[in-house]
Amino acid sequence: MFDNQEKKERFVLVAAVTDDGKNLEESLGELKELTKTAGAEAVGSVVQMREAIHPGTYIGKGKLEEVRATIEMLGADGIICDDELSPAQYNNLADMLDTKVMDRTMLILDIFAGRARTSEGKIQVELAQLHYRSARLTGIGRSMSRLGGGIGTRGPGEKKLEMDRRLIGKRIGALKEDLAEVKRHRELVRNRRSKGKEKTCALVGYTNAGKSTLLNHLTGADILAEDALFATLDPTTRELLLPDGNTILLTDTVGFIRKLPHHLVEAFRSTLEEAASADLILHVVDASSPHMDSQMEVVYETLAMLGAGDKPVFTLFNKIDREEAQDNRLRDNRAKKIFRISAKYGDGLDSLADALSDFITDGQILIERMVPYAKAGLIARIREEGRLVSEEYGEEGIAVRAYVPRPLYGQILSEIG
Repeated sequence: MFDNQEKKERFVLVAAVTDDGKNLEESLGELKELTKTAGAEAVGSVVQMREAIHPGTYIGKGKLEEVRATIEMLGADGIICDDELSPAQYNNLADMLDTKVMDRTMLILDIFAGRARTSEGKIQVELAQLHYRSARLTGIGRSMSRLGGGIGTRGPGEKKLEMDRRLIGKRIGALKEDLAEVKRHRELVRNRRSKGKEKTCALVGYTNAGKSTLLNHLTGADILAEDALFATLDPTTRELLLPDGNTILLTDTVGFIRKLPHHLVEAFRSTLEEAASADLILHVVDASSPHMDSQMEVVYETLAMLGAGDKPVFTLFNKIDREEAQDNRLRDNRAKKIFRISAKYGDGLDSLADALSDFITDGQILIERMVPYAKAGLIARIREEGRLVSEEYGEEGIAVRAYVPRPLYGQILSEIG
């Protein structure tokens, strides 16, 4: 019998804490989950409380000896630091510990590289990786040579680490041109949507909050939804038919996370701008998480960074079917409305659908009239200023059902009664 299972890499998690440590457990727990998602295993952790992060080695040199001893004792393959390392910190740690060194940013980039499916997603991930790696080219090359691959090497691959900076810069330029073309295409699609008067909603939330499950339940989108960080990267837009006959477009976006690498924010800006261009934000929250409040704060900070901080928000406290959710106080003073839902079982989704219908028709009046052919020009006005639901041509004229602004409603009544 031969064991053909690939051996999981084992890592020691390292954190330098410069505040009171109130988020330490949450941050390290998340780093452990990221490590698992990347296909590796966190076998231990070393934490140092400091007034400031060491500029040369991230943690103090005395603590480095503890890290070295922990690696040897646990038979670990390397370390993963809970913050993004500077090039100097990265190179110094790799030299002094003589082991594989990764940080939170490299780990997230690696996960993204493994999850990207569309050409756009792959372009965005490669661009983010090249930006990150170009500044650490020499150190990463030495670190990878020690262990010959594993997590942190997906995406552009080791051959690109061997390119000189001139070639990497050339590749970055080409990827930016490709991404600019993708952005132009997205803007065209958005313009067509806005001309169609169909309202749009962006599903946002902390990673693994249940956005994809919600989109699947509401629209039958059948996109990947699993209990894992960053299960889906590529945005999916689907039309939702509401009970009153109205429709609204829902777009699933990439999940947010604390310390989201700025390389990713920039690379995925064209995707994340779906939130900035939407008429309404549906903020999906994992109500069963003990870190619910801090995760909500991360989402609002990211929305503000993307220029979507002033959008109306419906907060959906998801996973209320779980026992842990019953102990949390579910409130959000920044939301226009809040809902208690279960995306998995459908609880609360009828109330959400009614609220979406109200949002679409807010400030508009439903008009159902027969428009004489002599007044057919009113149909164009309705299309331009309101939302035409249906039109049916008959002998006497055009039977119209539409939502229109109050001023237009008054003009139509004055012309056709």
